[in-house]
Amino acid sequence: METQAREKMRSQCDVLVIGGGPAGSTVAPLLAEKGYKVVVLDKARHPRFHIGESLLPANLPLFERLGVAEEVRELGMVKRGAEFVSPCHEHTQVFEFADAWDKSMPYAYQVPRAEFDTVLLQNAARKGVEVHEGCKATGVEFVSDDCVVVQAEDEEGPREWQARFLVDASGRDTFLSNRFRIKHRNPKHNSSAIYAHFQGAVRHEGMAEGHITIFWFEHGWFWFIPMMNDVTSIGMVTWPYYMKTKGERSLEQFLMDGIAMCGPLSERLKMATRVTEVEATGNFSYVSEHNHGRNYMLLGDAYAFIDPVFSSGVWLAMNSGVIGAEAIDACLQDPARAKAALKQFDRQMRHGPKEFSWFIYRVTNPIMRDFFMYPKNIFRVKEALLSVLAGDIFGKTPIWRSIWVFKFLYYFANLIQPKRAFMGWKRRRFNIRKVDDPAVYNA
Repeated sequence: METQAREKMRSQCDVLVIGGGPAGSTVAPLLAEKGYKVVVLDKARHPRFHIGESLLPANLPLFERLGVAEEVRELGMVKRGAEFVSPCHEHTQVFEFADAWDKSMPYAYQVPRAEFDTVLLQNAARKGVEVHEGCKATGVEFVSDDCVVVQAEDEEGPREWQARFLVDASGRDTFLSNRFRIKHRNPKHNSSAIYAHFQGAVRHEGMAEGHITIFWFEHGWFWFIPMMNDVTSIGMVTWPYYMKTKGERSLEQFLMDGIAMCGPLSERLKMATRVTEVEATGNFSYVSEHNHGRNYMLLGDAYAFIDPVFSSGVWLAMNSGVIGAEAIDACLQDPARAKAALKQFDRQMRHGPKEFSWFIYRVTNPIMRDFFMYPKNIFRVKEALLSVLAGDIFGKTPIWRSIWVFKFLYYFANLIQPKRAFMGWKRRRFNIRKVDDPAVYNA
């Protein structure tokens, strides 16, 4: 009798989405437009602070598809390119998106995530999605292949939903991955981030004002992300061994001390004032063993997160929402197609992180740094590289032969510079090694 009473109290839906960030706010309205009853649970109330403010040109067609292009345009700083600043080179190197293989995506935006994520979530509600903010998922039970029960808690107490399909878009909370114990520190990359917003930072003039700048320094790299209203996001991404040197210093002091070690960045922040608290995220890069089951899937950061040096996070999250919606529709419409649909979903989910990661794992290598600082367009490799930086890796743009040429040239450069290549490999091994210290993993 008690079980029957609980089942009567359960709310019903076709698809339950945990998390109202970019991934959840993309998959939900796309499914609602197909006629499914979709519920989104988000533990926070929007707007709420979040990092990851730099978007990619590949995002723009998706904004049009979702119907939020004008709203994003109003709150976004136009970003036409990316600048790289190296302590080992006297010049800076700028990559313009207009020079990519596909010339139709010459810019992106840099956005305050609090406002951007709110736009996406409100759009989902307008499209018919039932949105519950301030509602945290607390448990899950997989009853059968077409029945998932999720327990949650909001201000009024316990809640419960029964769905045909569950989507984990919980971001770094990794709701399912933690419960399945399939989340692992990325063995090929290991970093932490310390970040805050500033006002009064020196920006470039004219069309270059919105350029994101990447500053390499001895212990990692910094991001410099200009946004509207004279707000600039500054973040230090660094290795575990350096995090351990924080000691008794506050996060604020640790960040400012790191900035002081990077002369070009320090110069641009000389008259700047910090306007938000300094926050940190430890164990920045991770991956889950798998991204789906018969009636569930993991999207965006709930599945994996890689170093943000190429600003790929929001794009990979939103694109996962697109391919996730297609796979879920196939599973619910025709269960006989579920296996093939989920296999295709898995292949696409792994493709993005794999392509970005190849560059990310090597971007601090001195030989790769030379490639970035002295780009050549032989066999259109520069155009292809810019397409990757723009997020144009899922479409029909024929960049892959040129990317293979780029990789061949990189490996060849390592062969003819064996000592330099070995020292770079040795340094990377030192950088990513595990350091057991609370300051590293619980920042």
